[in-house]
Amino acid sequence: MVALTNEPHDRLLGGSRSRAEGLLTKRPRGFSLVELLVVVAIILIVAAIAIPKLLHSRIAANQASAVGSLRLLNTANITYASTYNTGYAAQMSYLGPGNGGSPAATQAGLIDTVLAGSSGNTSAKSGYNFVYAPGATDTSGRINSYQFNAGPAVVMVTGMSYYFTDQTGVIRENDTAQASSSDSPVAG
Repeated sequence: MVALTNEPHDRLLGGSRSRAEGLLTKRPRGFSLVELLVVVAIILIVAAIAIPKLLHSRIAANQASAVGSLRLLNTANITYASTYNTGYAAQMSYLGPGNGGSPAATQAGLIDTVLAGSSGNTSAKSGYNFVYAPGATDTSGRINSYQFNAGPAVVMVTGMSYYFTDQTGVIRENDTAQASSSDSPVAG
């Protein structure tokens, strides 16, 4: 004998009413492990592409800053020579503001304290180290020549090129070793 049920829709859904309701009202319990691993893999791929480009951008910015700083140092040294009538500065720190007060031959205030360095002829700015080499004094005590060298603080991390300039104002570049007056000028 066939038993009749009071609920005709059970046969249409292919089972009991409780099973059908369970399938239709099942709530998601979160992300599966596979879904999470896919998201993490995508994030790692994007990071692997983006991080080297960010580092390269930082190197390019440091190199542009080094060239700009050398232009500023050239201008400051020429201004120093014409203002104090003693030739070029005897020390790079003389181009900076010193300890404040009125500008003088030992604290001209032509460049910032970071670029001028604390004392002497070396400083560091934007991932580059700067070294100043004043020429010898002539018989009247004037310094008529100078050289600035700029090199990356950490090669391939803060910069890739070395730079050189002197009283001619031409900035020269070398990609493998310390730049000198025989290297090619920077384009631009």
